[in-house]
Amino acid sequence: MRRGGSTLLDSVEWRVDEGDRWVILGPNGAGKTTLVQLCSAQIHPTAGVVGILGEVLGAVDVFELRPRIGYTSAALAALIPQGELVGDVVVSASYGVLGRWRERYDELDHDRARDLIGEVGAGHLFGRTFGTLSEGERKRVQIARALMTDPELLILDEPGAGLDLGGREDLVSTLSTLAMDPTSPATVLVSHHVEEIPPGFTHALLLRAGQVVAAGPITEVITGERLSQTFGLPLQVSHDGERFSARRLPSRHLG
Repeated sequence: MRRGGSTLLDSVEWRVDEGDRWVILGPNGAGKTTLVQLCSAQIHPTAGVVGILGEVLGAVDVFELRPRIGYTSAALAALIPQGELVGDVVVSASYGVLGRWRERYDELDHDRARDLIGEVGAGHLFGRTFGTLSEGERKRVQIARALMTDPELLILDEPGAGLDLGGREDLVSTLSTLAMDPTSPATVLVSHHVEEIPPGFTHALLLRAGQVVAAGPITEVITGERLSQTFGLPLQVSHDGERFSARRLPSRHLG
């Protein structure tokens, strides 16, 4: 993927299978958001092939493909009208629009929206307006919206950004519940922090400068050596069987 004179992604080969739960990690500018924009059919590659849900970008109507993909991002969230009711933020995903206009929904649509909002722990927010929600509450509503069309692929671009510790832990718990549900779609989560990886995630992809450092089963990829290579500083990784954590090694370890 190239823009102007810059190569944003270079020789990336990656496959997500049904039932996988992937986390993508890497420093700022690594190409994480660009990669998931490709995977969500928001942009097309400069060269190479992107296959999504049995279709190939460039040979399929993306407006028919995108409803099969649940996608959340900060850019998308910024377009949600502040005065929109939470229930309408979620149900309007059925038409792929942001902001209710003249589209009509049946009772089953509203029931599904209400159920999804409840499943992500935000049922009490159903009648609130989006602009009155905390950042953590907004993240939950966005996830419910992404699930509204019963997608075959769920892509979450940095859902933990801007959250305080409590909000992050609530989000991790919500995403872990989704990850462990066998009926949930294949999921891709973008993050900067290993502490945000929810239990139940199965695979990890590490990116640096647009290239893949490592990809595969999560416990084989999230290691001190590979994260040090990815972030360009010496890191120590801990894993207690449920959650990961990472910290910089003391200066004496610098070579």
